[in-house]
Amino acid sequence: MVSTSKALNRFGRSRFEPMFSSKNSNTKILSFSPSPTQIEPTYTPAANQNLGLTSKRAQAHLIRCLELAGIKDQRVLNAMRQVPRHVFVDQGLASRAYENDALPIGYGQTISQPWIVARMVALLLEDHLPQRVLEIGAGCGYQTAVLTHLIPQVFALERIAPLYELAQRNLQELGVIEQVRLKFGDGIQGWPDAAPFDAIIVAAAGPQIPKQLLEQLAIGGCLVAPEGDLYQRLVYIRRCGVSQWQRHELETVRFVPLKSGTQI
Repeated sequence: MVSTSKALNRFGRSRFEPMFSSKNSNTKILSFSPSPTQIEPTYTPAANQNLGLTSKRAQAHLIRCLELAGIKDQRVLNAMRQVPRHVFVDQGLASRAYENDALPIGYGQTISQPWIVARMVALLLEDHLPQRVLEIGAGCGYQTAVLTHLIPQVFALERIAPLYELAQRNLQELGVIEQVRLKFGDGIQGWPDAAPFDAIIVAAAGPQIPKQLLEQLAIGGCLVAPEGDLYQRLVYIRRCGVSQWQRHELETVRFVPLKSGTQI
């Protein structure tokens, strides 16, 4: 079991929680009233827009900002340098592609803030390089593309059909689609036929981490996800045994809600 002091040193702002098992893992964060549904504009991808040298300078500036904001893993920063974020956003938002902000991609969803993408991916690489990672909530495919530059086998799930198709197009545009197994399906259920995974990364927040995902982790594997409703925290969970997981609560975050089922 990782000691409290070691947890704080490794993860920064962290609240250590003792090991829990499948018999006592149903603790919930206090529930608040849900946030109102956001209405997003119709999505028009900017994949063919050439932002040229301006985008390269903007991307370089973003990477410097991420470093100053505490992202030190050069593997992650190098991966993000190789993924042009403007490919993944609406044409009308292309000028904001390299701001450190989440941006709407339609259907009530967003492309995650670059800092949180870097933070969560760096946590996945904390102890060792995972060989197989499952991403829940591929969205437009941006984080998926970053993962392809770091992880040998990337599995990604998206529950909204038009976003699943958008992610396919974007990943194909960048020439990394062959490195990804992308599936249209319910992220809460995970991908049992492809399990176990060395790491799982979740891009939406539920009131608690789905048990199905915890059980699809390989022993020694880790899961990084937001948890909560109105009040959300990033959590890091490592599977320590057949029915044992160790959990750390990290910083406050804000993600779209994790929903069950699929949307055509």
